Amino acid sequence: MYGLTRYKLLFLLPGLLVLLAIILFPLLFTIRVSFSGWDAVRPGLDWIGGVNYRRLLGDGRFWESLLRLGLIAVCAVALEYALGFGLAVLVWRQVQFRRITRVLFLIPMMTTPVVMAVIWRTIFHESLGPANDFVSLFGFGPIPWLTNAQWATLVVILVDVWQWTPFMFLLLLAGLLSLPREPQLAAAIDGAGPWRTFWNVTFPAMAPISVGAIIIRLIEASKIMETIYVITSGGPGTSTETSSYYIFIRGLRDFQIGYSAALSITYLIIMIVLLTIIAKLLTTFLVKAEN
Repeated sequence: MYGLTRYKLLFLLPGLLVLLAIILFPLLFTIRVSFSGWDAVRPGLDWIGGVNYRRLLGDGRFWESLLRLGLIAVCAVALEYALGFGLAVLVWRQVQFRRITRVLFLIPMMTTPVVMAVIWRTIFHESLGPANDFVSLFGFGPIPWLTNAQWATLVVILVDVWQWTPFMFLLLLAGLLSLPREPQLAAAIDGAGPWRTFWNVTFPAMAPISVGAIIIRLIEASKIMETIYVITSGGPGTSTETSSYYIFIRGLRDFQIGYSAALSITYLIIMIVLLTIIAKLLTTFLVKAEN
């Protein structure tokens, strides 16, 4: 038995080494670059210590982009969870439409993000886009969708919700389909209505899947980049500039490679800490709801 286990591990070793190289080497190299002064003038890994990290502590634009990212991510994921759960419950109860609905809801996820971002930018164009034509039917004037800070942020959130609600829908629908039917039948026998059964039986039973779905989407939403790059380019001003886009500007536009690496490592640490705290809070809250 010991020899068989040893051979199994031996066969897994090449794949494990490749995986470690893919994950570990870029991370270690980025950490090394973050302690260098690599830029357009001085390319190379010259050691400058913690200069880049001291610089980012006073970089108000980075911290503002981090707060902006938090607002966009939380609003988008909350809407996606609510819409995804509602749609999942509807499809779960209407079994005959389940297969075709799954296919239809996969369309936003299957489309190329950059292509769809271009289409959404055309839709919200102030003079040529159909969005203002639609609101004009209700007597509203042209809305500055992409030239006003608040409206531009709303557009980014709406596009993300459109693209990723199907992902939340599929995860939650799979969770609903895996639930045992006995607790719901028992609640119906006791006289509980559909709404009360949902809140007291179905929703608490979905707690583990809900936590997993929300955390996965928060991780993805924290990396939002292509939508902002194509639709708003971080504007107007810096009103829709997130951390990923700001790091892109510093690294690939201003060519401050060392500083952008320090921003990336700091951003990674902050995200790990925040997502761990959020996962703990969500687990505690939903477990209490389940009990």
